[in-house]
Amino acid sequence: MISMTKRSKQASAWGAAVFLLMLVPIVTLRNDVLSFLLTFFLYITLAQSWNLIGGYAGQMNLGHGAFFGLGVIISRHLWLGVGLPIPLAIMGGALAALLMGLIIGIPAFRLKDIYFVMGTLVFAEILRIIVYTNLPRASVMPMNYLTHYSLVPRYYLSLVVAVIAIVVMYVISKAKVGLGLTAIREDEDAAGCLGVGLLRHKLFAFTVSTFFAGMAGGVFAYYSVAVTAGHMFEHLWTFDAVIIAFVGGVGTILGPVVGAVFFAFLKQFLSMYMPEGVHVAVFGVLFILVVLLLPGGLIELIRKIRGR
Repeated sequence: MISMTKRSKQASAWGAAVFLLMLVPIVTLRNDVLSFLLTFFLYITLAQSWNLIGGYAGQMNLGHGAFFGLGVIISRHLWLGVGLPIPLAIMGGALAALLMGLIIGIPAFRLKDIYFVMGTLVFAEILRIIVYTNLPRASVMPMNYLTHYSLVPRYYLSLVVAVIAIVVMYVISKAKVGLGLTAIREDEDAAGCLGVGLLRHKLFAFTVSTFFAGMAGGVFAYYSVAVTAGHMFEHLWTFDAVIIAFVGGVGTILGPVVGAVFFAFLKQFLSMYMPEGVHVAVFGVLFILVVLLLPGGLIELIRKIRGR
């Protein structure tokens, strides 16, 4: 009964937060506010997607940004090039990322530990070089699209995708497959001995993870006026997701949300008052400090403070 009451309160809090965020474009049409929150929602989706494979399954994928990049270029081509409605274009980009996740995941999960990490990093670098070589020019939104450009539908789309990502990750974490992923993270050999299908569980987490990374890329493709394809495959997209998840609390649902809030505000502050590129060094140091001193991230710190 107490557990149900607690869950009801948590659900009410989440619902109230989403409702208030839905009211923002009604209260204000300031582009800076909508753009900041839209980026914040993208951070949540990207971090939640990485958190499933890295936080719950314990597989350190350092090629995550490549699937985000695939979502960007495929969605943008289907939308601007083919003329598909943006929801279908985003779904196409997400499915392309999922398919690539399957193609890469099957051989990659034959590798373990550092070899898997290096394999995903090499894959992302190869894809980045291919895209830089073949798509060197920026894709600029045509004038007829720019004439009717508005941040409001892009804001709501980004919010909806972030909410879907949170809900899906929550359902997975509470389901049997989520328990299997946690078992793999804690002790892969023991999980295998207990009957957990290692490759099946890892591939499931990887494909869902890449699907939502592709969806985040699709939202970015719809939001950004100009896109340089090669930049979408930079490793920074992976590292942002990793840092947000770890700072907030890796392996938790709320962690990437808290981490995204902290990351978005700190990055905004640093970009306003510090030289360009300084935020990368700051977040690098912050990541090391969190891993060494606060492995549970800000969620662990909040729980410790509330427990006093």
